[in-house]
Amino acid sequence: MSPTVAEARRVELSVSGMTCAACAVRVERKLNRLDGVRAGVNYATGVADVEFSAEQDVGLLVRTVRGAGYDAEPVRPESPPAEEEPAGAPTDRVRDLWRRMLVAVGLFVPLCDLSLLFIVLPQARFPGWQWLLIALTVPVAGWAAWPFHRAALRGARRGASSMDTLVSLGITAAVGWSLYAMFFQPDPVGESGWSLLLNPQGALYLEVAAGVTAFVLAGRYFEARAQRQAGDALNALAALRAKSVTVLHDDGSRHEIPAADLRAGQRFLVRPGGTIATDGVVEEGGGALDRSSMTGESTPVEVTGGDAVIGGTVALNGRLVVRATAVGADTRLGAMLRLVSEAQSGKAAVQRLADRISAYFVPAVLAGSALTLLAWLLLTGSPDRAFTAALAVLVIACPCALGLATPTALMVASGRGATLGIFIKGYQALESTRAVDTVVLDKTGTVTDGRMSVVDLHVAAEADRSAVLRRAGAVEEASEHAVAAAIAALAADDRAALTEPSEPRAAEDDPQTPEDSSPGPEVRSFAARPGLGASGSVEGRQVLIGRRALFDDEGWTVPDELDRLREQWEAQGRTAVLAGEDGRALAVFALADAVKPSAARAIAELHRLGLRTVLLTGDNATTGRAVAAEVGIERVISEVLPDEKAEVVRTLRAEGRAVAMIGDGVNDAPALATADLGLAVATGTDIAIDSADLILVRDDLTVAPDAIRLARATLRTIRGNLLWAFGYNLAALPLAALGLLNPLIAGATMALSSFFVVSNSLRLRRFTGLSAQDTDLNGQ
Repeated sequence: MSPTVAEARRVELSVSGMTCAACAVRVERKLNRLDGVRAGVNYATGVADVEFSAEQDVGLLVRTVRGAGYDAEPVRPESPPAEEEPAGAPTDRVRDLWRRMLVAVGLFVPLCDLSLLFIVLPQARFPGWQWLLIALTVPVAGWAAWPFHRAALRGARRGASSMDTLVSLGITAAVGWSLYAMFFQPDPVGESGWSLLLNPQGALYLEVAAGVTAFVLAGRYFEARAQRQAGDALNALAALRAKSVTVLHDDGSRHEIPAADLRAGQRFLVRPGGTIATDGVVEEGGGALDRSSMTGESTPVEVTGGDAVIGGTVALNGRLVVRATAVGADTRLGAMLRLVSEAQSGKAAVQRLADRISAYFVPAVLAGSALTLLAWLLLTGSPDRAFTAALAVLVIACPCALGLATPTALMVASGRGATLGIFIKGYQALESTRAVDTVVLDKTGTVTDGRMSVVDLHVAAEADRSAVLRRAGAVEEASEHAVAAAIAALAADDRAALTEPSEPRAAEDDPQTPEDSSPGPEVRSFAARPGLGASGSVEGRQVLIGRRALFDDEGWTVPDELDRLREQWEAQGRTAVLAGEDGRALAVFALADAVKPSAARAIAELHRLGLRTVLLTGDNATTGRAVAAEVGIERVISEVLPDEKAEVVRTLRAEGRAVAMIGDGVNDAPALATADLGLAVATGTDIAIDSADLILVRDDLTVAPDAIRLARATLRTIRGNLLWAFGYNLAALPLAALGLLNPLIAGATMALSSFFVVSNSLRLRRFTGLSAQDTDLNGQ
């Protein structure tokens, strides 16, 4: 009987010692056999998500996992991330596999050459040639292949088998028979080398053992690298937390404490440039907050007394006194951490095909090899013939091509993707691309540039454009607001244009930039109006710049022409700012977070691929609709908070959609991790990048459809490789069992199978991306 919601408890266990997805399935089955337990084990992250009843305890869960032959310990989400990885961490495993793979590959090449020479040309053998081959083989079949032997022995003690069992037995059998052939079989000197293809006596399979070891280690190495990156997003999110905080007491005293010790209700101080330690409400002071990391807003937000603030955001200016309203896991940042953790701990949609089939394939091969040995002994009475046929079954079934199927395609695709601005983090990302039918795009920093700029300016007929812009720019240069920076930059550009000489000069001879132009006029009596604008005295004139409400508060006149234009621009989703002098508005600026030049073409290509598009933004509906209309996005979901973005993705998936999410900010991390496929713009935050499956390295949105097309092509290649590898085994196994293939031919055909897999993967080098083309969309 499953536990009720009230009775249910939940824990995450970190499981170590798993070597393939079959191991994860085994652990999951063991846990689910316990009464009142529901468990899901993710091999990629090494985490078991367990829900259990009050009658059970965590200790029993850990003992059950250890009884299955693996190690486990509870994950403590409230613990701060360690500064250094402990021994046995994924990084150590990656280094270990890398060293073993280098040794295996380095010794496989000379071993293969010498073995072929001594088999085809037995006359080339010299005294002690056997010991040379053994010296090359032992480090590979012994030390480099030890992870396979160890896993096979551990499985044998539990009466279980996996791909490690088949790999270990194949390596051991090939080495054992080779030693027997070298020391106990007649020396075939004088025979034609090709006659050995029909006569197994004297045949050597040491290069087969080394090849299997090298290729499977390569697959494990790339697998471990992807696994190591799985927890980076959580660590990066946790790093947003303030390390310490200055607490203010009622008696006026203050002292600094670790941010983790802060409690709800306490008051704390935030200085300019400081990080808000936790969610709270401003009690004193005011200033601008950069909330882009948490809300995706493109411009800083002014806060004053009574306004709510979010932990993890940064105070750009001003001094704030904040009263904490939530701490720890109850904060917005804590909720984001939990969302990313849950999304990454969930089971992958599709497990690797080789590991799924291995549950049946491996025992069938072992049984087939044993039956082959027994049948030949009964039919011929020849141990040599029987052992040769049985060994041929093991060697022909060794998953050499299976070990190459995924990593070679991934390596070629990664190399080609890098030249196109695409980084594929792992083959798990590829499995969902074929089914993706909906693409959700974050607005700020993904579809748009993520920074404000002046897109239009209208000056009243009676005013001089350059003079108005010069004085307005002087006031805005004294402000720190993003809107002010955009207007000040436009004024600097205007000054630079006015100071250019009449005779044109080559840019390389005398580059003229705003920094090189004459400085703007001095501003006096500057005053910032938080949330409204700013004022000051410039060249003897009183200048006011800001929202319409500021002009109304000051009693300044706004001409109907400027006011109508302001309303029109605001209806289009732009930010409208008035500028005036001596009591009257003279100009209106239109500012916007400019759409990337590549956005419209990228959206058109996504539609051509048959994908629906959705714009997801924390901005208001008007702004969202304006951006969507400009680039051709079909649907807009606006004014969503970070946790709501992930919920939107979950809702789309619940509707039966396979969702790809494209984002760049910290606030996109939960949605990127929740989506079937996450694509992060590399100009964004490291947290978004760590949460995604595909990284768009170049700041060109057409890379997004390229990434989906490349991922689909890579997935097709991997599936084709796996189909060939299994098809080869299924066709060759009966021939080996019937004695029609001796182990030497089996090894040769296995090499040919591997060659096919590699050459098939190399076709991905010819992939051409839309972003690299200079053709029409339909010319693809």
